[in-house]
Amino acid sequence: MIFSKARLRDKILGGWIGKNIGGTIGTPYEGMQDILDVKGFTNEKGAPLPNDDLDLQLAWLRCVDEVGPEHVNAKTLGEYWLSFVKPHWNEYGVCKSNMRSGFLPPISGELFNSQWQHSNGAWIRTEIWASLYPGHVEKAIRYAFEDASVDHGFGEGTYAAIFVAALESAAFVFTDLELLIRIGLSKIPEDSRISKAVRLVCDEYKKGTDWKTVRNMLVEQSEDIGWFQAPANIGYVILGLLYGEGDFKKSILYAVNCGDDTDCTAATVGAIFGMMRGASQLPEDWKEHIGDKIVTGSLLFGHGRFPQSCTELTDCIMNLHGTTLRTSIQDLYKGLKVDYKDEDDFSSVTPESMMGTKFIDTLKRRTRYSLSEKTALAEAFVNFDTAPVISMEKPLTGYIFVMPHTVPECRIWRIRWILPEGWSIQGRSAVATNNRHWIAYETNGEDCTAKFTITCSQKPEPINHLILDLSATDRPTHIMIPVAVLGE
Repeated sequence: MIFSKARLRDKILGGWIGKNIGGTIGTPYEGMQDILDVKGFTNEKGAPLPNDDLDLQLAWLRCVDEVGPEHVNAKTLGEYWLSFVKPHWNEYGVCKSNMRSGFLPPISGELFNSQWQHSNGAWIRTEIWASLYPGHVEKAIRYAFEDASVDHGFGEGTYAAIFVAALESAAFVFTDLELLIRIGLSKIPEDSRISKAVRLVCDEYKKGTDWKTVRNMLVEQSEDIGWFQAPANIGYVILGLLYGEGDFKKSILYAVNCGDDTDCTAATVGAIFGMMRGASQLPEDWKEHIGDKIVTGSLLFGHGRFPQSCTELTDCIMNLHGTTLRTSIQDLYKGLKVDYKDEDDFSSVTPESMMGTKFIDTLKRRTRYSLSEKTALAEAFVNFDTAPVISMEKPLTGYIFVMPHTVPECRIWRIRWILPEGWSIQGRSAVATNNRHWIAYETNGEDCTAKFTITCSQKPEPINHLILDLSATDRPTHIMIPVAVLGE
């Protein structure tokens, strides 16, 4: 991919200004359950409203800058949640409470979160990943997953984040909206509720169905999970983009007038439109009304520590591209390279190269209650068959799985558990990796998975802490995974 730096910067800036515009228009109507008739702004000129949709992404930017993108994962983002994110409502509060009790992501987004794991808190903060990895859809969605899993686990809220991140990352290269939607859909399960909501809107739009009818169809489709949930609200985003038919103002207003999580839907429509077209193509009167300032309301210690404007935020992201968009040796072998010239040149990039289920297929190999740890040598997974809850009568079962991270060498990994007093474990004492790892896993799994059963002979504490220690027979590195278990 050959980017014009000036054009790339304009698109990133457009994403943030569009986000600020949509969020400011939609915020006063958040949570309203009727079809609305909003015409535009209610705020004073030059005074954008604070919005957690944008706020939280400033903390993620700081995380990428401070620890480096190669060290950003659900666990590091979880630490930034606890350090810098102020709100304690809904899924935000659940994940923070779980992490303070010792439950690592993505389990922090699963436990006690049945009401909110399909909600909107994650897909609204994907622009940072798309902007750091423009056109690099696979990388953008991997970071979006790590981010979303902290407070949504493996729920529909996480699939929504993967869908939006894919669409936004691709929007830096392609501007055909239907194509972008197809790229996004290719990254999530076809039977997910997000996919069904998006397909409903696309199908009804092609039929010429009235937008209000489509909006009500989305409400009916999500009736069993209620309001403030990702499927219907993602549907409103797609409705706004399609029925707006290329008009920025109409697109945002269609999304707002669907009601529900209006600040989120309008902000995401604005961001996608801005990434597709660039700040220079957004309506001048709305840009002038919103201004450049970012007003934060959801961050702790925000003054002087985070970007204060959309321009400053854009410059910070452009500065990080030297790291996030660098061409690795493996990329060179594959013929992949990012370069900068005076004009964009995407002639060698095909839409098909951005599609596919590679990432989502890896998630299918994990259970709902799963933990992982990656080193330079391998990535290890602890997969529980049920929620991590134990009692004297009810053991805890699962399996361990190790995936080579560098060279797919044959290797034996010793398994050692550090358990509370009175606890015991039954299972294999070692697990193997081999040079046909995924094939072995798909066929019988015997060579590369180790099942276990954990029991306790005395009443467990309300929260119990275990450690899994994996060590290779021929390497000094240990993989250690802290595990928290609820006691009954």
